[in-house]
Amino acid sequence: MALQTLVQPHQSAPAGALPGTWKLGAGRAITLQPREAGVFRVAHGQLWATSQGPHGLSPDDSGDMILGAGQQLRLMPGQQLVIEAWTAQAPAYFSWDPLPAPVLQPSLRMAGVVQPLADLRLALALGVGAAGRLVAGLAGFVLGLAADWARPSRADRALRAQSSAWRAHGAIS
Repeated sequence: MALQTLVQPHQSAPAGALPGTWKLGAGRAITLQPREAGVFRVAHGQLWATSQGPHGLSPDDSGDMILGAGQQLRLMPGQQLVIEAWTAQAPAYFSWDPLPAPVLQPSLRMAGVVQPLADLRLALALGVGAAGRLVAGLAGFVLGLAADWARPSRADRALRAQSSAWRAHGAIS
């Protein structure tokens, strides 16, 4: 969750702070804008909260509300909530709990198709990789053979040296 102003976690709060909550001091306001869906709860005190629209669906719906201990709001990703301690003399404590993401499970009929399809995709990727390595290995082997054939052998070099020596002495024309 993005907290746009300084919030003191319970570790730095004075003795008597509520574990697992954040303290919002008197006269302080912050904007909450969660990255994931979750539940905002007032643990102690009262907060003045202004939520992001749409508003005006009913005469009482202005987006402003006073929340007391135990009350909660469900927030969606990106939805803004501005909160301020309602009482100027006392801090308020709140908590934020993200909702678990839903786990999508394939239907029973699809389960028999999904896993083999994933297995085939993995096998194809491994097969393509192995084929590429095989082509590279064969190319190296062929290039090595060609280099060996182009390089004269020790016997060929000795024969050429002997032929050159005989030419130099005039034994061969």
